[in-house]
Amino acid sequence: MNRQRLSIQPWQQIGQFLCLFCICCFLTLSCTPQPADRTPNAGNDRISIGTTLKVRTIDPADAYEQAASTWIANLGERLYSYKPGTTEIQPQLATALPQISKDGLTYIVPVRKGVVFHDGTPFNAQTMAFSLQRFMGNQGNPSALLADIVDSVRTTGEYELTIRLKKPFAAFPSLLTFSGLCAVSPKTYEMGAGKFKPDTFAGTGPYKLVNYGSDSLKLDIFEQYWGNKPANQGVDVQFFTSPANLYNAFTTGAVDIAYQELDSEQIQSLEKQSPAQGWQTITTPGNYVSYWVLNTSKPPLNNPEIRQAIATIVDRQLLIDRVRYGQSEPLYSMIPTTFDVHKPAFKERYGDTDSAKAKQLLQKAGYTPEKPLKLEIWYPSQSNIRARVAGTLKAIAQQQLDGRLQLEINSVESATAFSNLEKGIYQTFLLDWFPDFFDADNYIQPFLSCSQGTPTAGCRLGSSQTLGSFYYSNRINQLIDQERKALNPQSRKAIFSQIQDIIAQDVPYIPLWQNKDYAFAQKGITGIHLDPTQQLPLWTIRKSSAN
Repeated sequence: MNRQRLSIQPWQQIGQFLCLFCICCFLTLSCTPQPADRTPNAGNDRISIGTTLKVRTIDPADAYEQAASTWIANLGERLYSYKPGTTEIQPQLATALPQISKDGLTYIVPVRKGVVFHDGTPFNAQTMAFSLQRFMGNQGNPSALLADIVDSVRTTGEYELTIRLKKPFAAFPSLLTFSGLCAVSPKTYEMGAGKFKPDTFAGTGPYKLVNYGSDSLKLDIFEQYWGNKPANQGVDVQFFTSPANLYNAFTTGAVDIAYQELDSEQIQSLEKQSPAQGWQTITTPGNYVSYWVLNTSKPPLNNPEIRQAIATIVDRQLLIDRVRYGQSEPLYSMIPTTFDVHKPAFKERYGDTDSAKAKQLLQKAGYTPEKPLKLEIWYPSQSNIRARVAGTLKAIAQQQLDGRLQLEINSVESATAFSNLEKGIYQTFLLDWFPDFFDADNYIQPFLSCSQGTPTAGCRLGSSQTLGSFYYSNRINQLIDQERKALNPQSRKAIFSQIQDIIAQDVPYIPLWQNKDYAFAQKGITGIHLDPTQQLPLWTIRKSSAN
């Protein structure tokens, strides 16, 4: 607005009124979302998506955050992926499931012909080998996922890849679906520790990256794509600085789809408004879990009966109702219900809540209302959800245990927390787990394995130390080794059942809930499918002409 107009010579009374009226109208229109903003892509078939998960890097060899995985999975392709809407593995750049040697160490994978990278380079077994070798050799954040498992990657034909493992790993085909293990062009990328291209992408997927900005991504159709073309003409991704900004952008029509992450209150609001507004709510059971870590290496939590007492008082449904507004599912195992090996061992052992049993266990350990058990419960300071979880757990203890258990709530910045967890500084901690790949092993081995330790001293080197429980069990180590070697699904399922029973008995972690994945779409947007693997395929999304 030109403010000089306010200092013009005096007008007649009617002129002043009209001028001020026009100015007010202009300001109102400037500050109010206009109809044109409600359809940002009106007149074309591009899809706009809003998210709060800002991408740090789009280089597959260095991207280890949820923020990048969705876009990498749509720009690039792996040897294997999942059949849309299912957990069934299917070939993607491979042409068949791998041939596995009897000892479980050698995987022979045939790869596709007629595939081209975004930069025009032909795809073959050699370029796939380069991609996997670069993933390990450039030593990015996720490199250990493959480097710890794979001994060698080589070509045994122009379109045949042979991968040799260091030791048998039954979940290896699932690991190969990890978004970062996509094929990348040797013309665009180079091999070498730390040699990354954070704002560049040259893969084989149905979209190509044409712009990487600080607050946006632009994905165009790759015209030389070997498979079926997407149902839209491209995707524009907008990164918002807060869930509130994403919520406002969606409700004013500035984006077609809102996906990851809105606050619980905002999800609840959009669900209520959707019928009247014509918005779509798309949801599916998610695969990340929230849990409570108990440091088993130091008194008093080195006593398993005290850990069992704590597990007994947890009211999952109350936590979900108060903290998540019903937007999660109770979890009674560290393995989510999306896996057929899931066993609700904590429910079978403890029920939903049993304050009488908890009092009995605490009394046996010498804790009374006059001599209470005092425990610290920590959480990441930026997490409002975990702050509410801590408060609810404290209230449960106060109300149900007559003062026998007193929880002291503390918070700490995330970076500090993760460096201190492995030092054993925290008695208990509230955390989330986002899986690296879709297999039950990824909810067991990273939590429980320990290469050095004893049952009395706890873990001194291994995954359970890293995550702050310091849990050591020789039996668990043996079972993890067995399930990783077992190629028969039923044999693996039986082993996972044993593991889940032991976790419920020893209680190094207490599972709380598993998430639901949400996306919201404007009227006229079709073809949105949230996979159980928590990916959003973009190529099926379509905008109707009426939108």
